[in-house]
Amino acid sequence: MEKEMETGGLENGSPFQLYMERKTPVKMRKTDMLKSQLRKNCSCSTKRVKRAATDFFPVLQWLPKYNCKEYVWGDVMSGLVIGIILVPQAIAYSLLAGLKPIYSLYTSFFANIIYFLMGTSRHVSVGIFSLLSLLVGQVVDRELLLAGFDLDDDSQEGPLNVTLHNVTLDVMSTECGKDCYAIGVATAVTLMAGIYQVLMGIFRLGFVSMYLSEPVLDGFATGASVTILTAQVKYLIGVKIPRAQGYGILITTWVNIFRNIAQANLCDVVTSAICIAVLVTAKELGDRYKHRLKVPLPTELVVIVAATLVSHYGRLNEVYASSVSGEIPTGFIPPQVPSLRLMQRVALDAFPLAIVGFAFTVSLSEMFAKKYAYTVRANQEMFAIGFCNIIPAFFHCFATSAALAKTLVKASTGCQTQVSSVVSAVVVLLVLLFFAPLFFNLQKCVLACIIIVSLRGALRKFRDVPQRYRLDRTDALVWCVTMLSSALISTELGLLVGAVFSILCVIGRTQRPRSALLGQIGSTVFYEDDGEYKNLLPVPRVKIFRFEAPLYYANKDFFLKCLHNRTGLDPAVEMAKRNKAKRKGQQSLERGFGQGDTTSRLVNKHSDFQAVVIDCSSIPFLDTAGVSALKDTLKDHRELQISILLACCNPSVIASLERGGYLGSASKDKHELLFHSVHSAVQFAREREVLMDDSVV
Repeated sequence: MEKEMETGGLENGSPFQLYMERKTPVKMRKTDMLKSQLRKNCSCSTKRVKRAATDFFPVLQWLPKYNCKEYVWGDVMSGLVIGIILVPQAIAYSLLAGLKPIYSLYTSFFANIIYFLMGTSRHVSVGIFSLLSLLVGQVVDRELLLAGFDLDDDSQEGPLNVTLHNVTLDVMSTECGKDCYAIGVATAVTLMAGIYQVLMGIFRLGFVSMYLSEPVLDGFATGASVTILTAQVKYLIGVKIPRAQGYGILITTWVNIFRNIAQANLCDVVTSAICIAVLVTAKELGDRYKHRLKVPLPTELVVIVAATLVSHYGRLNEVYASSVSGEIPTGFIPPQVPSLRLMQRVALDAFPLAIVGFAFTVSLSEMFAKKYAYTVRANQEMFAIGFCNIIPAFFHCFATSAALAKTLVKASTGCQTQVSSVVSAVVVLLVLLFFAPLFFNLQKCVLACIIIVSLRGALRKFRDVPQRYRLDRTDALVWCVTMLSSALISTELGLLVGAVFSILCVIGRTQRPRSALLGQIGSTVFYEDDGEYKNLLPVPRVKIFRFEAPLYYANKDFFLKCLHNRTGLDPAVEMAKRNKAKRKGQQSLERGFGQGDTTSRLVNKHSDFQAVVIDCSSIPFLDTAGVSALKDTLKDHRELQISILLACCNPSVIASLERGGYLGSASKDKHELLFHSVHSAVQFAREREVLMDDSVV
């Protein structure tokens, strides 16, 4: 086995050396490895089939062990509460998606059933999510415009006298109206998002969501919430304005609102003011006295029932021209295959849907699993949320994911398992089968109020900006950039801008990282940054330098600059000075100066240090450029008779040094070695200096 490295130092006052040898890795041919994996994964047995089934449907593992006496009460209560909340939210979020309320109810029903079968989290509530509804709605609006529909004309629900693409048969016909085409677009983008999520699970690409840091997700949610709020203002005041498309929707919408403010419907304004006041008051009271309340107040349902009754008996639609939800049919529509042509058109739009849905679902699953001391499988969560989009897409549903607000309610009302999801689905099913037509006279402004009040949590993030700035300025900047780009440019592009900007910030941190010159902590074997701590002792004739980042091509020049600035010595400049002094000394000899004077000019002035110890504990890896930078540093300082000693190198760094030839260059002079600690390197440098002084004497 090859020699790994050499170390030097002092033990009991005497120098010592250790030789370490790397373990010989067990190498296997790629063909043998492939055969082994195929044999392992493709073998078929009863036990293996059973395990695959239970892994894919986790309900088969925990449901037979269900403790009915202990769990059923909490699951039924939380399921009823979530079902009661789901109904008004599903109807309200249909405004965001640009679809009829019946499709939102379908989505809530199927998502709960499928996640019950495939999910690994006990507490996550999967269903309609405002951000995904907004993303779906933007795609639907764009495709409707391209197909020649008027987005603000609600009369285009029957057959049109124009040639349109039939979303079910993938042929050109005149039988598909605006509503039909809209749900066709929504199911197409949902199916594509689900396919992406399943493929990510198959190829284990969940790491993609890791690039969506907490500031990015928070900023995206807040920016999208501002967009959602803006989109609902026209329903609050009852004005009809054209739906903005493209970039800058926020500004365009507000401009149109102020231009048409004189056309506001007084009935809608009064209704919105009353509903918002009631909802906000109830939410604040619920938050303040939540420790006393066993279940949250079903405020949304109460408001919807009361508003529907007032609208029906007050004939607000006929008398005051207040916009209402319209007919919501009962029962289920026969399943249909989404249009392949539309799937091709929205394939790119489905990708941010897939990423956002997966990121929120997995993060919430892991958060509540940690809180309640159980484990979830991120890869299975990806499959679960993927099939929560794929299968419902055939039943006129649109994109879903886990939602924080409903998950918090679910956990706080005693949820124990995903049986609560079945209870919630039953509540939605009852509405679908019997109660949906009762919401015919429900005003759209009431739905807008429910949506806006549900955004309180995301909008409150603005108050956290000062604290976020104090904790980490870079995170605060990432949040602001993501929020502003999501609100002012577009929702999808804002997410991309935030993720890219976050990555650039990480790269920027590694390009210009912190560096420090270390001093000794008293008479201990520990060393720290002398710029951050007081009363550190300088090490005589030894400089200890620490670089707090990987050393690679993008920051190698910054590394050298920091090293020269911290130590106060640039080898190239110093050599130029010495060569200049040497030339002047030779000229003095030719002109006949005295021998003693000439000798004094020719002798190099000793530096105030004889060794530089580089603390590599904060350098996780090196690339070729980083190794070359260290080799150049070693060579330049050796010409000045200054040793470069590397300390605290991890195995990855040592392997890179070995492959790059650094250890071979250092071994030419036994003074340049690798050390396990900074103190051993310092002790070695001191011992070497004593030996050199003795040899000079």
